Amino acid sequence: MKTVVLLLSCCLLMNIVSSQTNRWQQRVKYAIDVNMDVTTNQFTGKEKIEYTNNSPDTLRKMFIHLYWNAFQPNSMMDTRSRKLGETIIRKDKNGNDVRDWDSRVKDRILNLKPDEIGFQKVTSLKINGVEQSIKEEETILVVNLSKPILPASKVVLDVVFNAQVPLQIRRSGRDNADTKVRYSMSQWYPKICEYDYEGWHPTPYVAREFYGVWGDYDVKITIDKNYIIGGTGYLQNPQQIGYGFETSGGKVTRPAGDKLTWIFTAPNVHDFMWAADNDYVHKSKQVKDGPLINIFYKKSTSDSNQWRAMLDTAVMAYSYIKKTFGAYPYKQFSFVHGGDGGMEYPMSTLIRSGGTGTAIHEWMHSWYQGMLATNESEYAWMDEGFTQYAEERIMAFLRKSKGFAQEDGYLAYFELTRSNRAEPLTTHADHFESNYAYVRSAYSKGAVFLEQLGYIIGNETRDKVLLEYYNQWKFKHPNANDFIRVAEKVSGIQLDWYKEYWINTTKTINYAIDSLWEEGGKTKIRLRNLGLMPMPVDVQLTFKDGSKEMHYVPMYLMFGEKPNEDNGIPRKVYEAWKWTHPTYIIETEKKILSLKEVEIDPSLQMADIDRRNNLLELNW
Repeated sequence: MKTVVLLLSCCLLMNIVSSQTNRWQQRVKYAIDVNMDVTTNQFTGKEKIEYTNNSPDTLRKMFIHLYWNAFQPNSMMDTRSRKLGETIIRKDKNGNDVRDWDSRVKDRILNLKPDEIGFQKVTSLKINGVEQSIKEEETILVVNLSKPILPASKVVLDVVFNAQVPLQIRRSGRDNADTKVRYSMSQWYPKICEYDYEGWHPTPYVAREFYGVWGDYDVKITIDKNYIIGGTGYLQNPQQIGYGFETSGGKVTRPAGDKLTWIFTAPNVHDFMWAADNDYVHKSKQVKDGPLINIFYKKSTSDSNQWRAMLDTAVMAYSYIKKTFGAYPYKQFSFVHGGDGGMEYPMSTLIRSGGTGTAIHEWMHSWYQGMLATNESEYAWMDEGFTQYAEERIMAFLRKSKGFAQEDGYLAYFELTRSNRAEPLTTHADHFESNYAYVRSAYSKGAVFLEQLGYIIGNETRDKVLLEYYNQWKFKHPNANDFIRVAEKVSGIQLDWYKEYWINTTKTINYAIDSLWEEGGKTKIRLRNLGLMPMPVDVQLTFKDGSKEMHYVPMYLMFGEKPNEDNGIPRKVYEAWKWTHPTYIIETEKKILSLKEVEIDPSLQMADIDRRNNLLELNW
């Protein structure tokens, strides 16, 4: 009997461990059919949504995003933007005030006319054929379910809606003022909010970041037949459409009438974007052992050469991306002219120009926003920061640069620490007190997190972590602790302290060379911790004869050490520096007068906010 109980207990424990590793995900299947009127910029639509409750919870409510309702005067997005604009961040080079609002939004929503606003109106919502009680609360539709959705059950929603495409202000919209792209159709359909181990996430559309349910999409878009569409998914009727989608040498036979219906499928994605214009050029190239890369840009654009060059660059970059960050799992990716800078979506991006840096950045979002897909509102740095880090590495590879690839990110982070506006990375993306702090935190400090991780555990180990993280957590919505646990397991080093200091606080790093002297025939060097965040410390000694020594002091909370990364330089490893102790003494067998230079962290990877006290040059 005891043996049976023991076996049952072991099985239960294994199931718990398995369920933690393979975190449950809700599942959706969308069938969307819309008909666009390009004269009124409005469309009608129907959705049939199969929603599977894979959670252990009984759901008594449901929440649905209606993003475009943000583009109305006095909406939360409008009010928030104007409020942030009251703050003066700095002066520009001409002495003009730089306000904290997003320059693309400013007060533009307040001035929209009735035919320029955006809206999404659900006129009917049925679940399993039964009409539901719904309440629109700006960008969130609340559904009070007539019958609870039980665990391990599936329901079918039938949604009837209509919408007006807003004038392009942020991400989605029509008639972009700069690019003149007719339609950038993102956040365009009623979309079920994510429900995960933390519960529902009915995040209103106030400024930034998204989170969605994995699912399969079947989308039909009916629009005037002179419009070309690019975006998410695989076109299912290319021989009816043409425009570069048809098979080589195949005959295109378009149906009679003024409109075409484009039919797309997109498997295992959490969103669907499309853009349409009657002036698009569509070109594509197949990556060997990779996806088909599409570009869609306006013939009339002044940077068409950049767009064509970007297509070649993306093809060339893929082998490095695959080796460093993991394989792209879909059959296609599309760079689409539109948007207001760059914005990522599954299998596609909206970008304003053909610049390579922006294109690579948005493509790399396919890994961190598209496939890993953390809740960006809670962990914006795990998307924007990781993506910026990846972009800089890829651009350095393309340029064959041997400099410090992450320098710009470090400089932006240092600027943030001097601004007195820093906030912890745990801050919800919409709740930062300034746009300034959000951008430098999510992007720059997030990128520094990964580069500095290489300093702590070794760059080669960090790269193994990135691949293991991708392979283990793709399509599972990982959080910060999930990443840290992968890094700990791969490196064998404890890293909970790193998450605590770097993510949960705004404490900074500041190590200094305090003093040096000769004692007992040895040269001793005292280091001092002037900051509030402890770190392991590399100290490189350079001697007059050109020889070097590396002195490595682990930090006590690591309970481990990084491997030697340069076998060409002798390395001495010390006992760990306890974070409670302000100073630490290292020593070399060589005479003090033979020293030429003492430098803390010659790699520049440790984000020390004052490097002036990190280098001591001796001219005796």
